Amino acid sequence: MPRLAANLSFLFLEHDFLDRFGAARRAGFSAVEFHFPYAYQADRIGETLRREGLELVLFNMPPGDWAKGDRGIAVDPARVGEFQDGVGRAIDYARALGAPRVNCLAGIPPAGVARERAHETLVANLRFAANACAAAGITLVAEPINTRTVPGFFLSTLPQFLAVQSEVAAPNFQCQYDFFHMQITGGDLAHSLATHLPAIGHVQVADVPDRHEPGTGEINFPFLFDHLDRIGYDGWVAAEYVPSRRTEETLGWARRYLEKAS
Repeated sequence: MPRLAANLSFLFLEHDFLDRFGAARRAGFSAVEFHFPYAYQADRIGETLRREGLELVLFNMPPGDWAKGDRGIAVDPARVGEFQDGVGRAIDYARALGAPRVNCLAGIPPAGVARERAHETLVANLRFAANACAAAGITLVAEPINTRTVPGFFLSTLPQFLAVQSEVAAPNFQCQYDFFHMQITGGDLAHSLATHLPAIGHVQVADVPDRHEPGTGEINFPFLFDHLDRIGYDGWVAAEYVPSRRTEETLGWARRYLEKAS
């Protein structure tokens, strides 16, 4: 049975950010994740987590300037110092909030940066981040993101991730495996999950093609959730989808899992 977490950067947007924690708990979730905590003091988020009795399972490292189009800076050779500062900031928040893992967004290479140079920069930055996270007892993950949704995103397929993971060669560096992106870039999800399970540190879900809740598209979620149990995945499965209606009205797919977990 999947252990479900709610992504508060996608779900319960009917509420202000700090109010989404309570909405997630009332819906039956025992854990949450979100994109970025940095607009809030860690103690405010921590107090909210404790009040609602929720576990924080993941958030992202600083991505650069999101409003200006940055989707991570780990591939940018000119911003290595900024990236390393962001690693330290993410670790400070993870320690304060008890988060066991953080996600590194690879980003989009700047114009004029050769793909080989972007790859070298990414590997070096991930080695730095993995070592710093290991010292703090934190798992580092990185997410392949399809280039239809984010044009130009550098780390876009599972085979590419696996090659980078081999070069980084850090035991605490794993894949954030999002069904939505993996279906678009490769499909064959059951075989992919079973074959590469040791490389997977976190799972996220949304349906294809519209990134709405499970059951609105082409992915067979009941089969794949049972499959995760069969192959021995015991991590979190985070709901990171765009609700087609109010979030509370889109949770029919999750009810039996949330009820069993309560």
